[in-house]
Amino acid sequence: MKHKPAVRVENLGKRYRLGLLHGRQHSIRDNLSGILKRVARGALNDKHSGPRSKTDELSMPAGDSIWALKDISLTIDEGEIFGIIGANGAGKSTLLKILARITKPTEGRAMMSGRVGSLLEVGTGFHPEMTGRENIFLNGSILGMRKREIARNLDQIVSFAELERFIDTPVKRYSSGMYVRLAFAVAAHMEPEILLVDEVLAVGDLAFQKKCIGKMQTVAGQGRTVVFVSHQMFAVRTLCDRVAWLDRGQIVELGPTFEVVKHYEENSLQALNDSAPVVIRSDEEIQKRTFYLQRLEMYDQIGNPVNVFSHGDRMSWVVEVGGTCKFDTYSLEFRIHKETGEYVATGVSCLMHDMYFSCHTRRVRIDLGPLTMTNGRYSVSLRLRTEMTIADSWEPAGVFHIIECNPFALRREIKTPVCVIDHRFSSADP
Repeated sequence: MKHKPAVRVENLGKRYRLGLLHGRQHSIRDNLSGILKRVARGALNDKHSGPRSKTDELSMPAGDSIWALKDISLTIDEGEIFGIIGANGAGKSTLLKILARITKPTEGRAMMSGRVGSLLEVGTGFHPEMTGRENIFLNGSILGMRKREIARNLDQIVSFAELERFIDTPVKRYSSGMYVRLAFAVAAHMEPEILLVDEVLAVGDLAFQKKCIGKMQTVAGQGRTVVFVSHQMFAVRTLCDRVAWLDRGQIVELGPTFEVVKHYEENSLQALNDSAPVVIRSDEEIQKRTFYLQRLEMYDQIGNPVNVFSHGDRMSWVVEVGGTCKFDTYSLEFRIHKETGEYVATGVSCLMHDMYFSCHTRRVRIDLGPLTMTNGRYSVSLRLRTEMTIADSWEPAGVFHIIECNPFALRREIKTPVCVIDHRFSSADP
């Protein structure tokens, strides 16, 4: 059975001038101010004083502009959940903004069949001084819903957003998570033929993420279309029928989800492996120390030196110490931080395992896992401890990456910033 296209994109391109505030909306005061300034300069009748035409834009020197999208062509069928993946800056959000009619393409065209609902930025279309209830009617009207339709779905929207207690509170007091829950609830309940979703799962908590996935599956099951942008490959695999992989504004690959995501992850893995799984400390860092940390090695569960892992994997570190030990024993401590600086896990051999190493032990092995962290970049900090003092501290000692995560496999969401990862210390000396 041949499906009817819901979205058709032909030779789409979007070019921005460098050095300008793209997409800035000028107020009436800005426009009047500009007119008065031109009058003062006697330039009101200057043929170049008007807005730049599309022809002018296309004739700009190449060095003054950048193509956010170039030669994009694709077709999305009715009832399909279509994924768009790629690194930051690949052009994913720009493509959705063109589909949502927020910005115009420089060349080519995008044709949509049916009413479009979009959730592209948290709180778009919300007025901070208005309550959640008032903003449901405001945002619903912006998205094309009739007042009667909004009123009929009001209770379902509030319930889905889980904001019953705060629905009559001004949204300026909402957290970012509350914002996105309300915005998604409105967009999902307006019953659009096409729903555009950009990274909503990156803001909500785990329970809400799961609810969003279920809602998008329901929308698609009713014959409507979802275009979904996300960095979470598990969600893309779970939801999407087909995927387009964008890089630098162009389509690298378009096809079945499993194949495209696999190739995208292999490409990402190759880039991540540029950071070494074996790190040796420089002489400058250790020259004034008598007993010090000098080397960190990372291995996967079968012994390969790597620093890229998936959720649920196990990994091993071998920490090498050097110098002259002026005490009988020492303890080793590790800490793991997210790229944002958040402290997520720790291990101290003396406190958690009552284990001190002889000063003759020069290589310590730490086995960790299964890894419960979400995808991202993590740094490792190490410390040597005696009974009384910290002999040495190495921050950061190395980095590792989690590239695939299934957060919905967890039985509950971890609320605290520090979690315990199962680990074991042992001597790695031959």
